[in-house]
Amino acid sequence: MQVIRDLEYLRGGNPRHRLDIYRPIDQSKSPLPIVLYMHGGAFHLLSKNTHWLMGLAFARAGYLAVNIDYRLAPENPYPAAVSDVCAALEWVAENAEAHGGDLSRLVFAGESAGGNLATALTICCCYRRPEEFAQRAFATGLVPTAVAPACAPLQVTNPGRLNRKRKLPRWVSDILEGMNDAYVGTLHDPAPGELDLADPLHVFERRERPDRPLPGFFVPIGTRDPLLDDTRRLDRALKAMGVECEARYYEGELHAFHALVWRRQARRCWREQLAFLARALQHPREPRHEFVAQA
Repeated sequence: MQVIRDLEYLRGGNPRHRLDIYRPIDQSKSPLPIVLYMHGGAFHLLSKNTHWLMGLAFARAGYLAVNIDYRLAPENPYPAAVSDVCAALEWVAENAEAHGGDLSRLVFAGESAGGNLATALTICCCYRRPEEFAQRAFATGLVPTAVAPACAPLQVTNPGRLNRKRKLPRWVSDILEGMNDAYVGTLHDPAPGELDLADPLHVFERRERPDRPLPGFFVPIGTRDPLLDDTRRLDRALKAMGVECEARYYEGELHAFHALVWRRQARRCWREQLAFLARALQHPREPRHEFVAQA
């Protein structure tokens, strides 16, 4: 593998506005499908450096993996992280082909908070939104061929709802409450739709018709993950809209189990994810080349 570190995707010198590229040294199969990867960490922890394994795993599978950082809460609450991943997509639109990537075969992926961001970014690409950063993402003309949000909190608000499904340990409830407080807690009286990109599940549950066709989703989660219900709701909502969704439930597994790649269930999850993506990438999307250069 070749790793290119700390490329700036947004000017200004913020160290959180950087990305790493992982790609096979053998470029004989170029151009490569691209995966834009968003790390987890409840919106206030971790980085691309803690998630190097994800970039490496996708590169070993033959992808140009773009592993990004974004600003963290509570210093930078919602919608800072969504704005950043949209800016990273603009960078991909301008630069990925020069690194051997194929924009017609594009995957958005992430786990936990990163899965939320991958889903929100998909909405920005497929729906005309009022936010300026979302409009810029839409203007790239890029739509992912597939999306893989793993074990994602797809509704950040009202974390107490998860306790009503099944009693969670107090420390788990505290983590979920803390994620909500750090990420969206400063928005005390949001306007209608203002939190759609923090709660992307609601967009699909409302069955809003997209302006561009939605891609297929692969959504893996362990059955002991406290966020299990969000994945089940996403599965139901997308299928009700006629969107392909392959939800995979791994018996007895905890949150982000697939990162423990030495374990049998984690390896199975990676095999099934890569198989889904390979099938999706057999039908690439033609980029629309609507990108407007950033000032």
